[in-house]
Amino acid sequence: MTLSLRLFLRILPTVIITIAIVGVFAYRSATREISNIYDAQLINDANVIWSLLNRPLTRSAQQPTFQIPDLDFNMDNQLALNEDADDYADAHSFRSWRGDDLAIVSSNAFPKTVKRFEEGFSDYQYDNELWRVYSLPIPDAKITIEVAEKIGLRQGLVEKILLNLSFPLLVLIPVIAVLIWLGIASGLSNIRGLVRQIRSRTPDDLSTISTQRLPKDLVPLATALNNLLEKLGRSLTMERRFSDLAAHQLRTPQAGIKLLLQLLARADSNEERQALLKDLTSSNERAMHMTEQLLGLARVSHQPVQLETVNLQNVTASSVADFGGVLDSRGFALELDGNDHAFVHTDASLLRVMIDNVLDNAIKYSPTGSKIDVRIEDQPKRWLLSVSDQGPGIAPEQRQAAFQRFNRLHASDRDGAGLGLPIVADIARRLEIEIRLLVPTWGTGLRFEMAIPKP
Repeated sequence: MTLSLRLFLRILPTVIITIAIVGVFAYRSATREISNIYDAQLINDANVIWSLLNRPLTRSAQQPTFQIPDLDFNMDNQLALNEDADDYADAHSFRSWRGDDLAIVSSNAFPKTVKRFEEGFSDYQYDNELWRVYSLPIPDAKITIEVAEKIGLRQGLVEKILLNLSFPLLVLIPVIAVLIWLGIASGLSNIRGLVRQIRSRTPDDLSTISTQRLPKDLVPLATALNNLLEKLGRSLTMERRFSDLAAHQLRTPQAGIKLLLQLLARADSNEERQALLKDLTSSNERAMHMTEQLLGLARVSHQPVQLETVNLQNVTASSVADFGGVLDSRGFALELDGNDHAFVHTDASLLRVMIDNVLDNAIKYSPTGSKIDVRIEDQPKRWLLSVSDQGPGIAPEQRQAAFQRFNRLHASDRDGAGLGLPIVADIARRLEIEIRLLVPTWGTGLRFEMAIPKP
């Protein structure tokens, strides 16, 4: 179901229900007003009849009940020319009481068996019809004027008025429906235009969407889409750049392995073969290391962050333990000064990858038998994790470039892929960790600091 149809099916019933509610209130209001008018007319009729029948009714002589003939015969059937007027005349009657006797009555008046009504208005059911009766006692006289009117006359008038009002509305409902549909279609035209702009884009077209002709309600949506397109553009640019650099970096070790295999096939002596196999193993290990770092960089860039409360000392100690074999084989003196209460709210797996890469760099570039110092310090609003080594360090002017991908700062670094610190920088940005490169307190080497916010 389209958005236009959904809006139409919600708006049109609302309009119809509103018309129905207005009709109900109009019916009640018309009934009340017409009842008031007709009641006032009954009062007026009673006073007019009293004015006309004053003398006959005040005569002392007792006379039989006088019935006024039907107007249809006394007025040459003038009312018969209009059927509605004739019905209106038949819907009225009156009785004049003198004492307990009927003096003058209309041709359609209630019989004498219907007792005299109390003063004021009354409703009376007679001959399956409901009548509205007004009784007017004349002061200082034993005379009462009663005027009656069929209530159906009032109801018929109300129904005719409502019918005359409702019929045009019922006829207009299709017109209203068409106008609503056209209004919805016109109002949603901007959304359709926005959808057309998005559908017409190719995978390589990430240009911004124009917001000049859009209504104010759609500008935030278009702005959000433009922000998303901008982020996608940066992401795709980085992915393309990463793919190009990865292909270039992997090509070199693969070419070396291919060359070593060719030399191995042409080797003449066993000693030469052993030397080539050793070089081949070393080249393969470098290629595997670079591949692992490339995969790690891709995983870090796309892995969703899952925050949890972890103990920073336990994570750091676990990472140091994994490097235990290398530390022992090369005679490193590693000191870990931790804090049992160093709890942080972060992604444990990404934090572990970050610490592993920092320790791997410290071990890789430090001379055999040197010192590596790992500390966790308590600072206001953060925990400071630092790794200090006695390697060649990084000059201040090169520290910014150290976080660029595939950038080797030392010419002697043939085994590195230039991805360790870029991986650390990516994780730090995602986990909102501040990183700094400094010189250790003993004056040489590199001190890598990671400021992790406290929970």
